[in-house]
Amino acid sequence: MDNEQLIDELINIAICEDIGSGDHTSLSCLNNESLGEAKLLIKDNGILAGVEIAKKVFHKIDEKLEINGKINDGIPVFNGDIAFYVKGKQISILSAERIVLNFMQRMSGIATHTNLYVKQLKGLKTKVLDTRKTTPGLRLIEKMAVKTGGGENHRVGLFDMILIKDNHIDFAGSIENAITMAEEYLQKNALNLKIEIEARNLEDVKKIIETDRVQRILLDNFTVAETRKAVKIINGKIETESSGEITLKNIRKYAKCGVDYISVGALTHHIQSLDMSLKAV
Repeated sequence: MDNEQLIDELINIAICEDIGSGDHTSLSCLNNESLGEAKLLIKDNGILAGVEIAKKVFHKIDEKLEINGKINDGIPVFNGDIAFYVKGKQISILSAERIVLNFMQRMSGIATHTNLYVKQLKGLKTKVLDTRKTTPGLRLIEKMAVKTGGGENHRVGLFDMILIKDNHIDFAGSIENAITMAEEYLQKNALNLKIEIEARNLEDVKKIIETDRVQRILLDNFTVAETRKAVKIINGKIETESSGEITLKNIRKYAKCGVDYISVGALTHHIQSLDMSLKAV
């Protein structure tokens, strides 16, 4: 199943859990043929995300609904802005309302939060990455929101990259064993995936460099001083990624050490949704 199919299935689930056997409130007090118009009103400042998902929701509910977009995904928005208008059957608009808002508020919150981190790295080569710390079932749209906010996606899941972490190393017996087994697995299964491995200290960094068999080193929970030393040892031979205890306050200090990437779980699991509402015109 490709990403578009997964998103389509996610929307179907959202519709099923919210509408179920029918929007009985709207069906009971509105004429099924009555037409109307509503606007998506922004009530906060941030980065807009989820407009394209909203369109998919509206058209899944009623393919005849017309969406007139005013602001695209990735654009800064402010309290009082109108992102788009939607026109068509009143019942269809109201049935889609909460689903659209749930997606857009969370996605815009993630995009806004991500953009704060991205701004901290202005003028530096370091890129901000998300992680797998996502809401179950919502990973694709949350990672879409990260990109909308100016960040980059790490691996989508366990299937599109080899990331050997501390537990893998301990279970395998050593860094060398873990890398060897990963290489043999990829060869046996004809898979072309990058290998990244976690280093817990500077000695691990040296061991990994000596193998010369991975594409990226994850410097996990290193201090700024340790990161600076690690980058010097690596000397551009392998991509570098910092992670662990990195915040808005210290991310620039880590980036100035010269790492290529910084992954931040908080981009998707520690955010505040952007306030917005759908109002009848």
